Amino acid sequence: MLTDKITRQGDWLFRWRSYVLLAFIPLGVYALSTPEPIEAYFGPTADRLWEIACILLAFAGLGVRMLTVGHAPRGTSGRNTKEQIADTLNTTGMYSITRNPLYLGNAIIYMALALLTQSLCFALVMALFLVIYLERIIATEEQFLANRFGDKYRAWTARVPVFFPKFSLWMPPALTFSMRNVLRREYSGFFGIIAAAVVINYAHEALGEGDTRNGAIWIAFFLFGAAVYVVLRSLKKHTEILTVEGR
Repeated sequence: MLTDKITRQGDWLFRWRSYVLLAFIPLGVYALSTPEPIEAYFGPTADRLWEIACILLAFAGLGVRMLTVGHAPRGTSGRNTKEQIADTLNTTGMYSITRNPLYLGNAIIYMALALLTQSLCFALVMALFLVIYLERIIATEEQFLANRFGDKYRAWTARVPVFFPKFSLWMPPALTFSMRNVLRREYSGFFGIIAAAVVINYAHEALGEGDTRNGAIWIAFFLFGAAVYVVLRSLKKHTEILTVEGR
């Protein structure tokens, strides 16, 4: 059946989700091979404001993930790719207004970075891809969770929207917010946004305008992100500072 086919595709996408977006590199290179249209039509100030807005939007997506992960218990809301994992069913906090807050945060990040390229074609292709991609992954996860939690899960899905939040449904999280849990689990996403933004800016300047120099602000931005990444990764790998019991 069609639902079985969609579920199988979703299972494959789930296992390879860390690499699927690499397929966008050729289109991204093409999109960045022309001069920045906002700067060309509206000037450098407008271009800089657009870049800032896109980066802030990407961090807003990360903020959605942080609010979700900060209240999540161990065994849920993870970055696992080999198999589905769910020790408990989250129905409070961010999960009380949308069934897929982490994917919502990811979608905001991906669209923000796509908009940073200033290519309408690239942004539209990314949006279409996300619809197909997320539909299949969510379908696979829903089948797993329905089998895992049964009527409790079905009652939750009947009340809470699948993707776009319904804020009137908000219920306070069952667990307190843990910043240490966020730092332990989201440091790679933080650096990923910074690295992607710097690469997009540099590629646009180098490929589109032939300027291979990189501004001091962008270099400092990258070094800051890299320093945060190295510190938090070291704390996670070699200490128990970021470890929170039950998280």
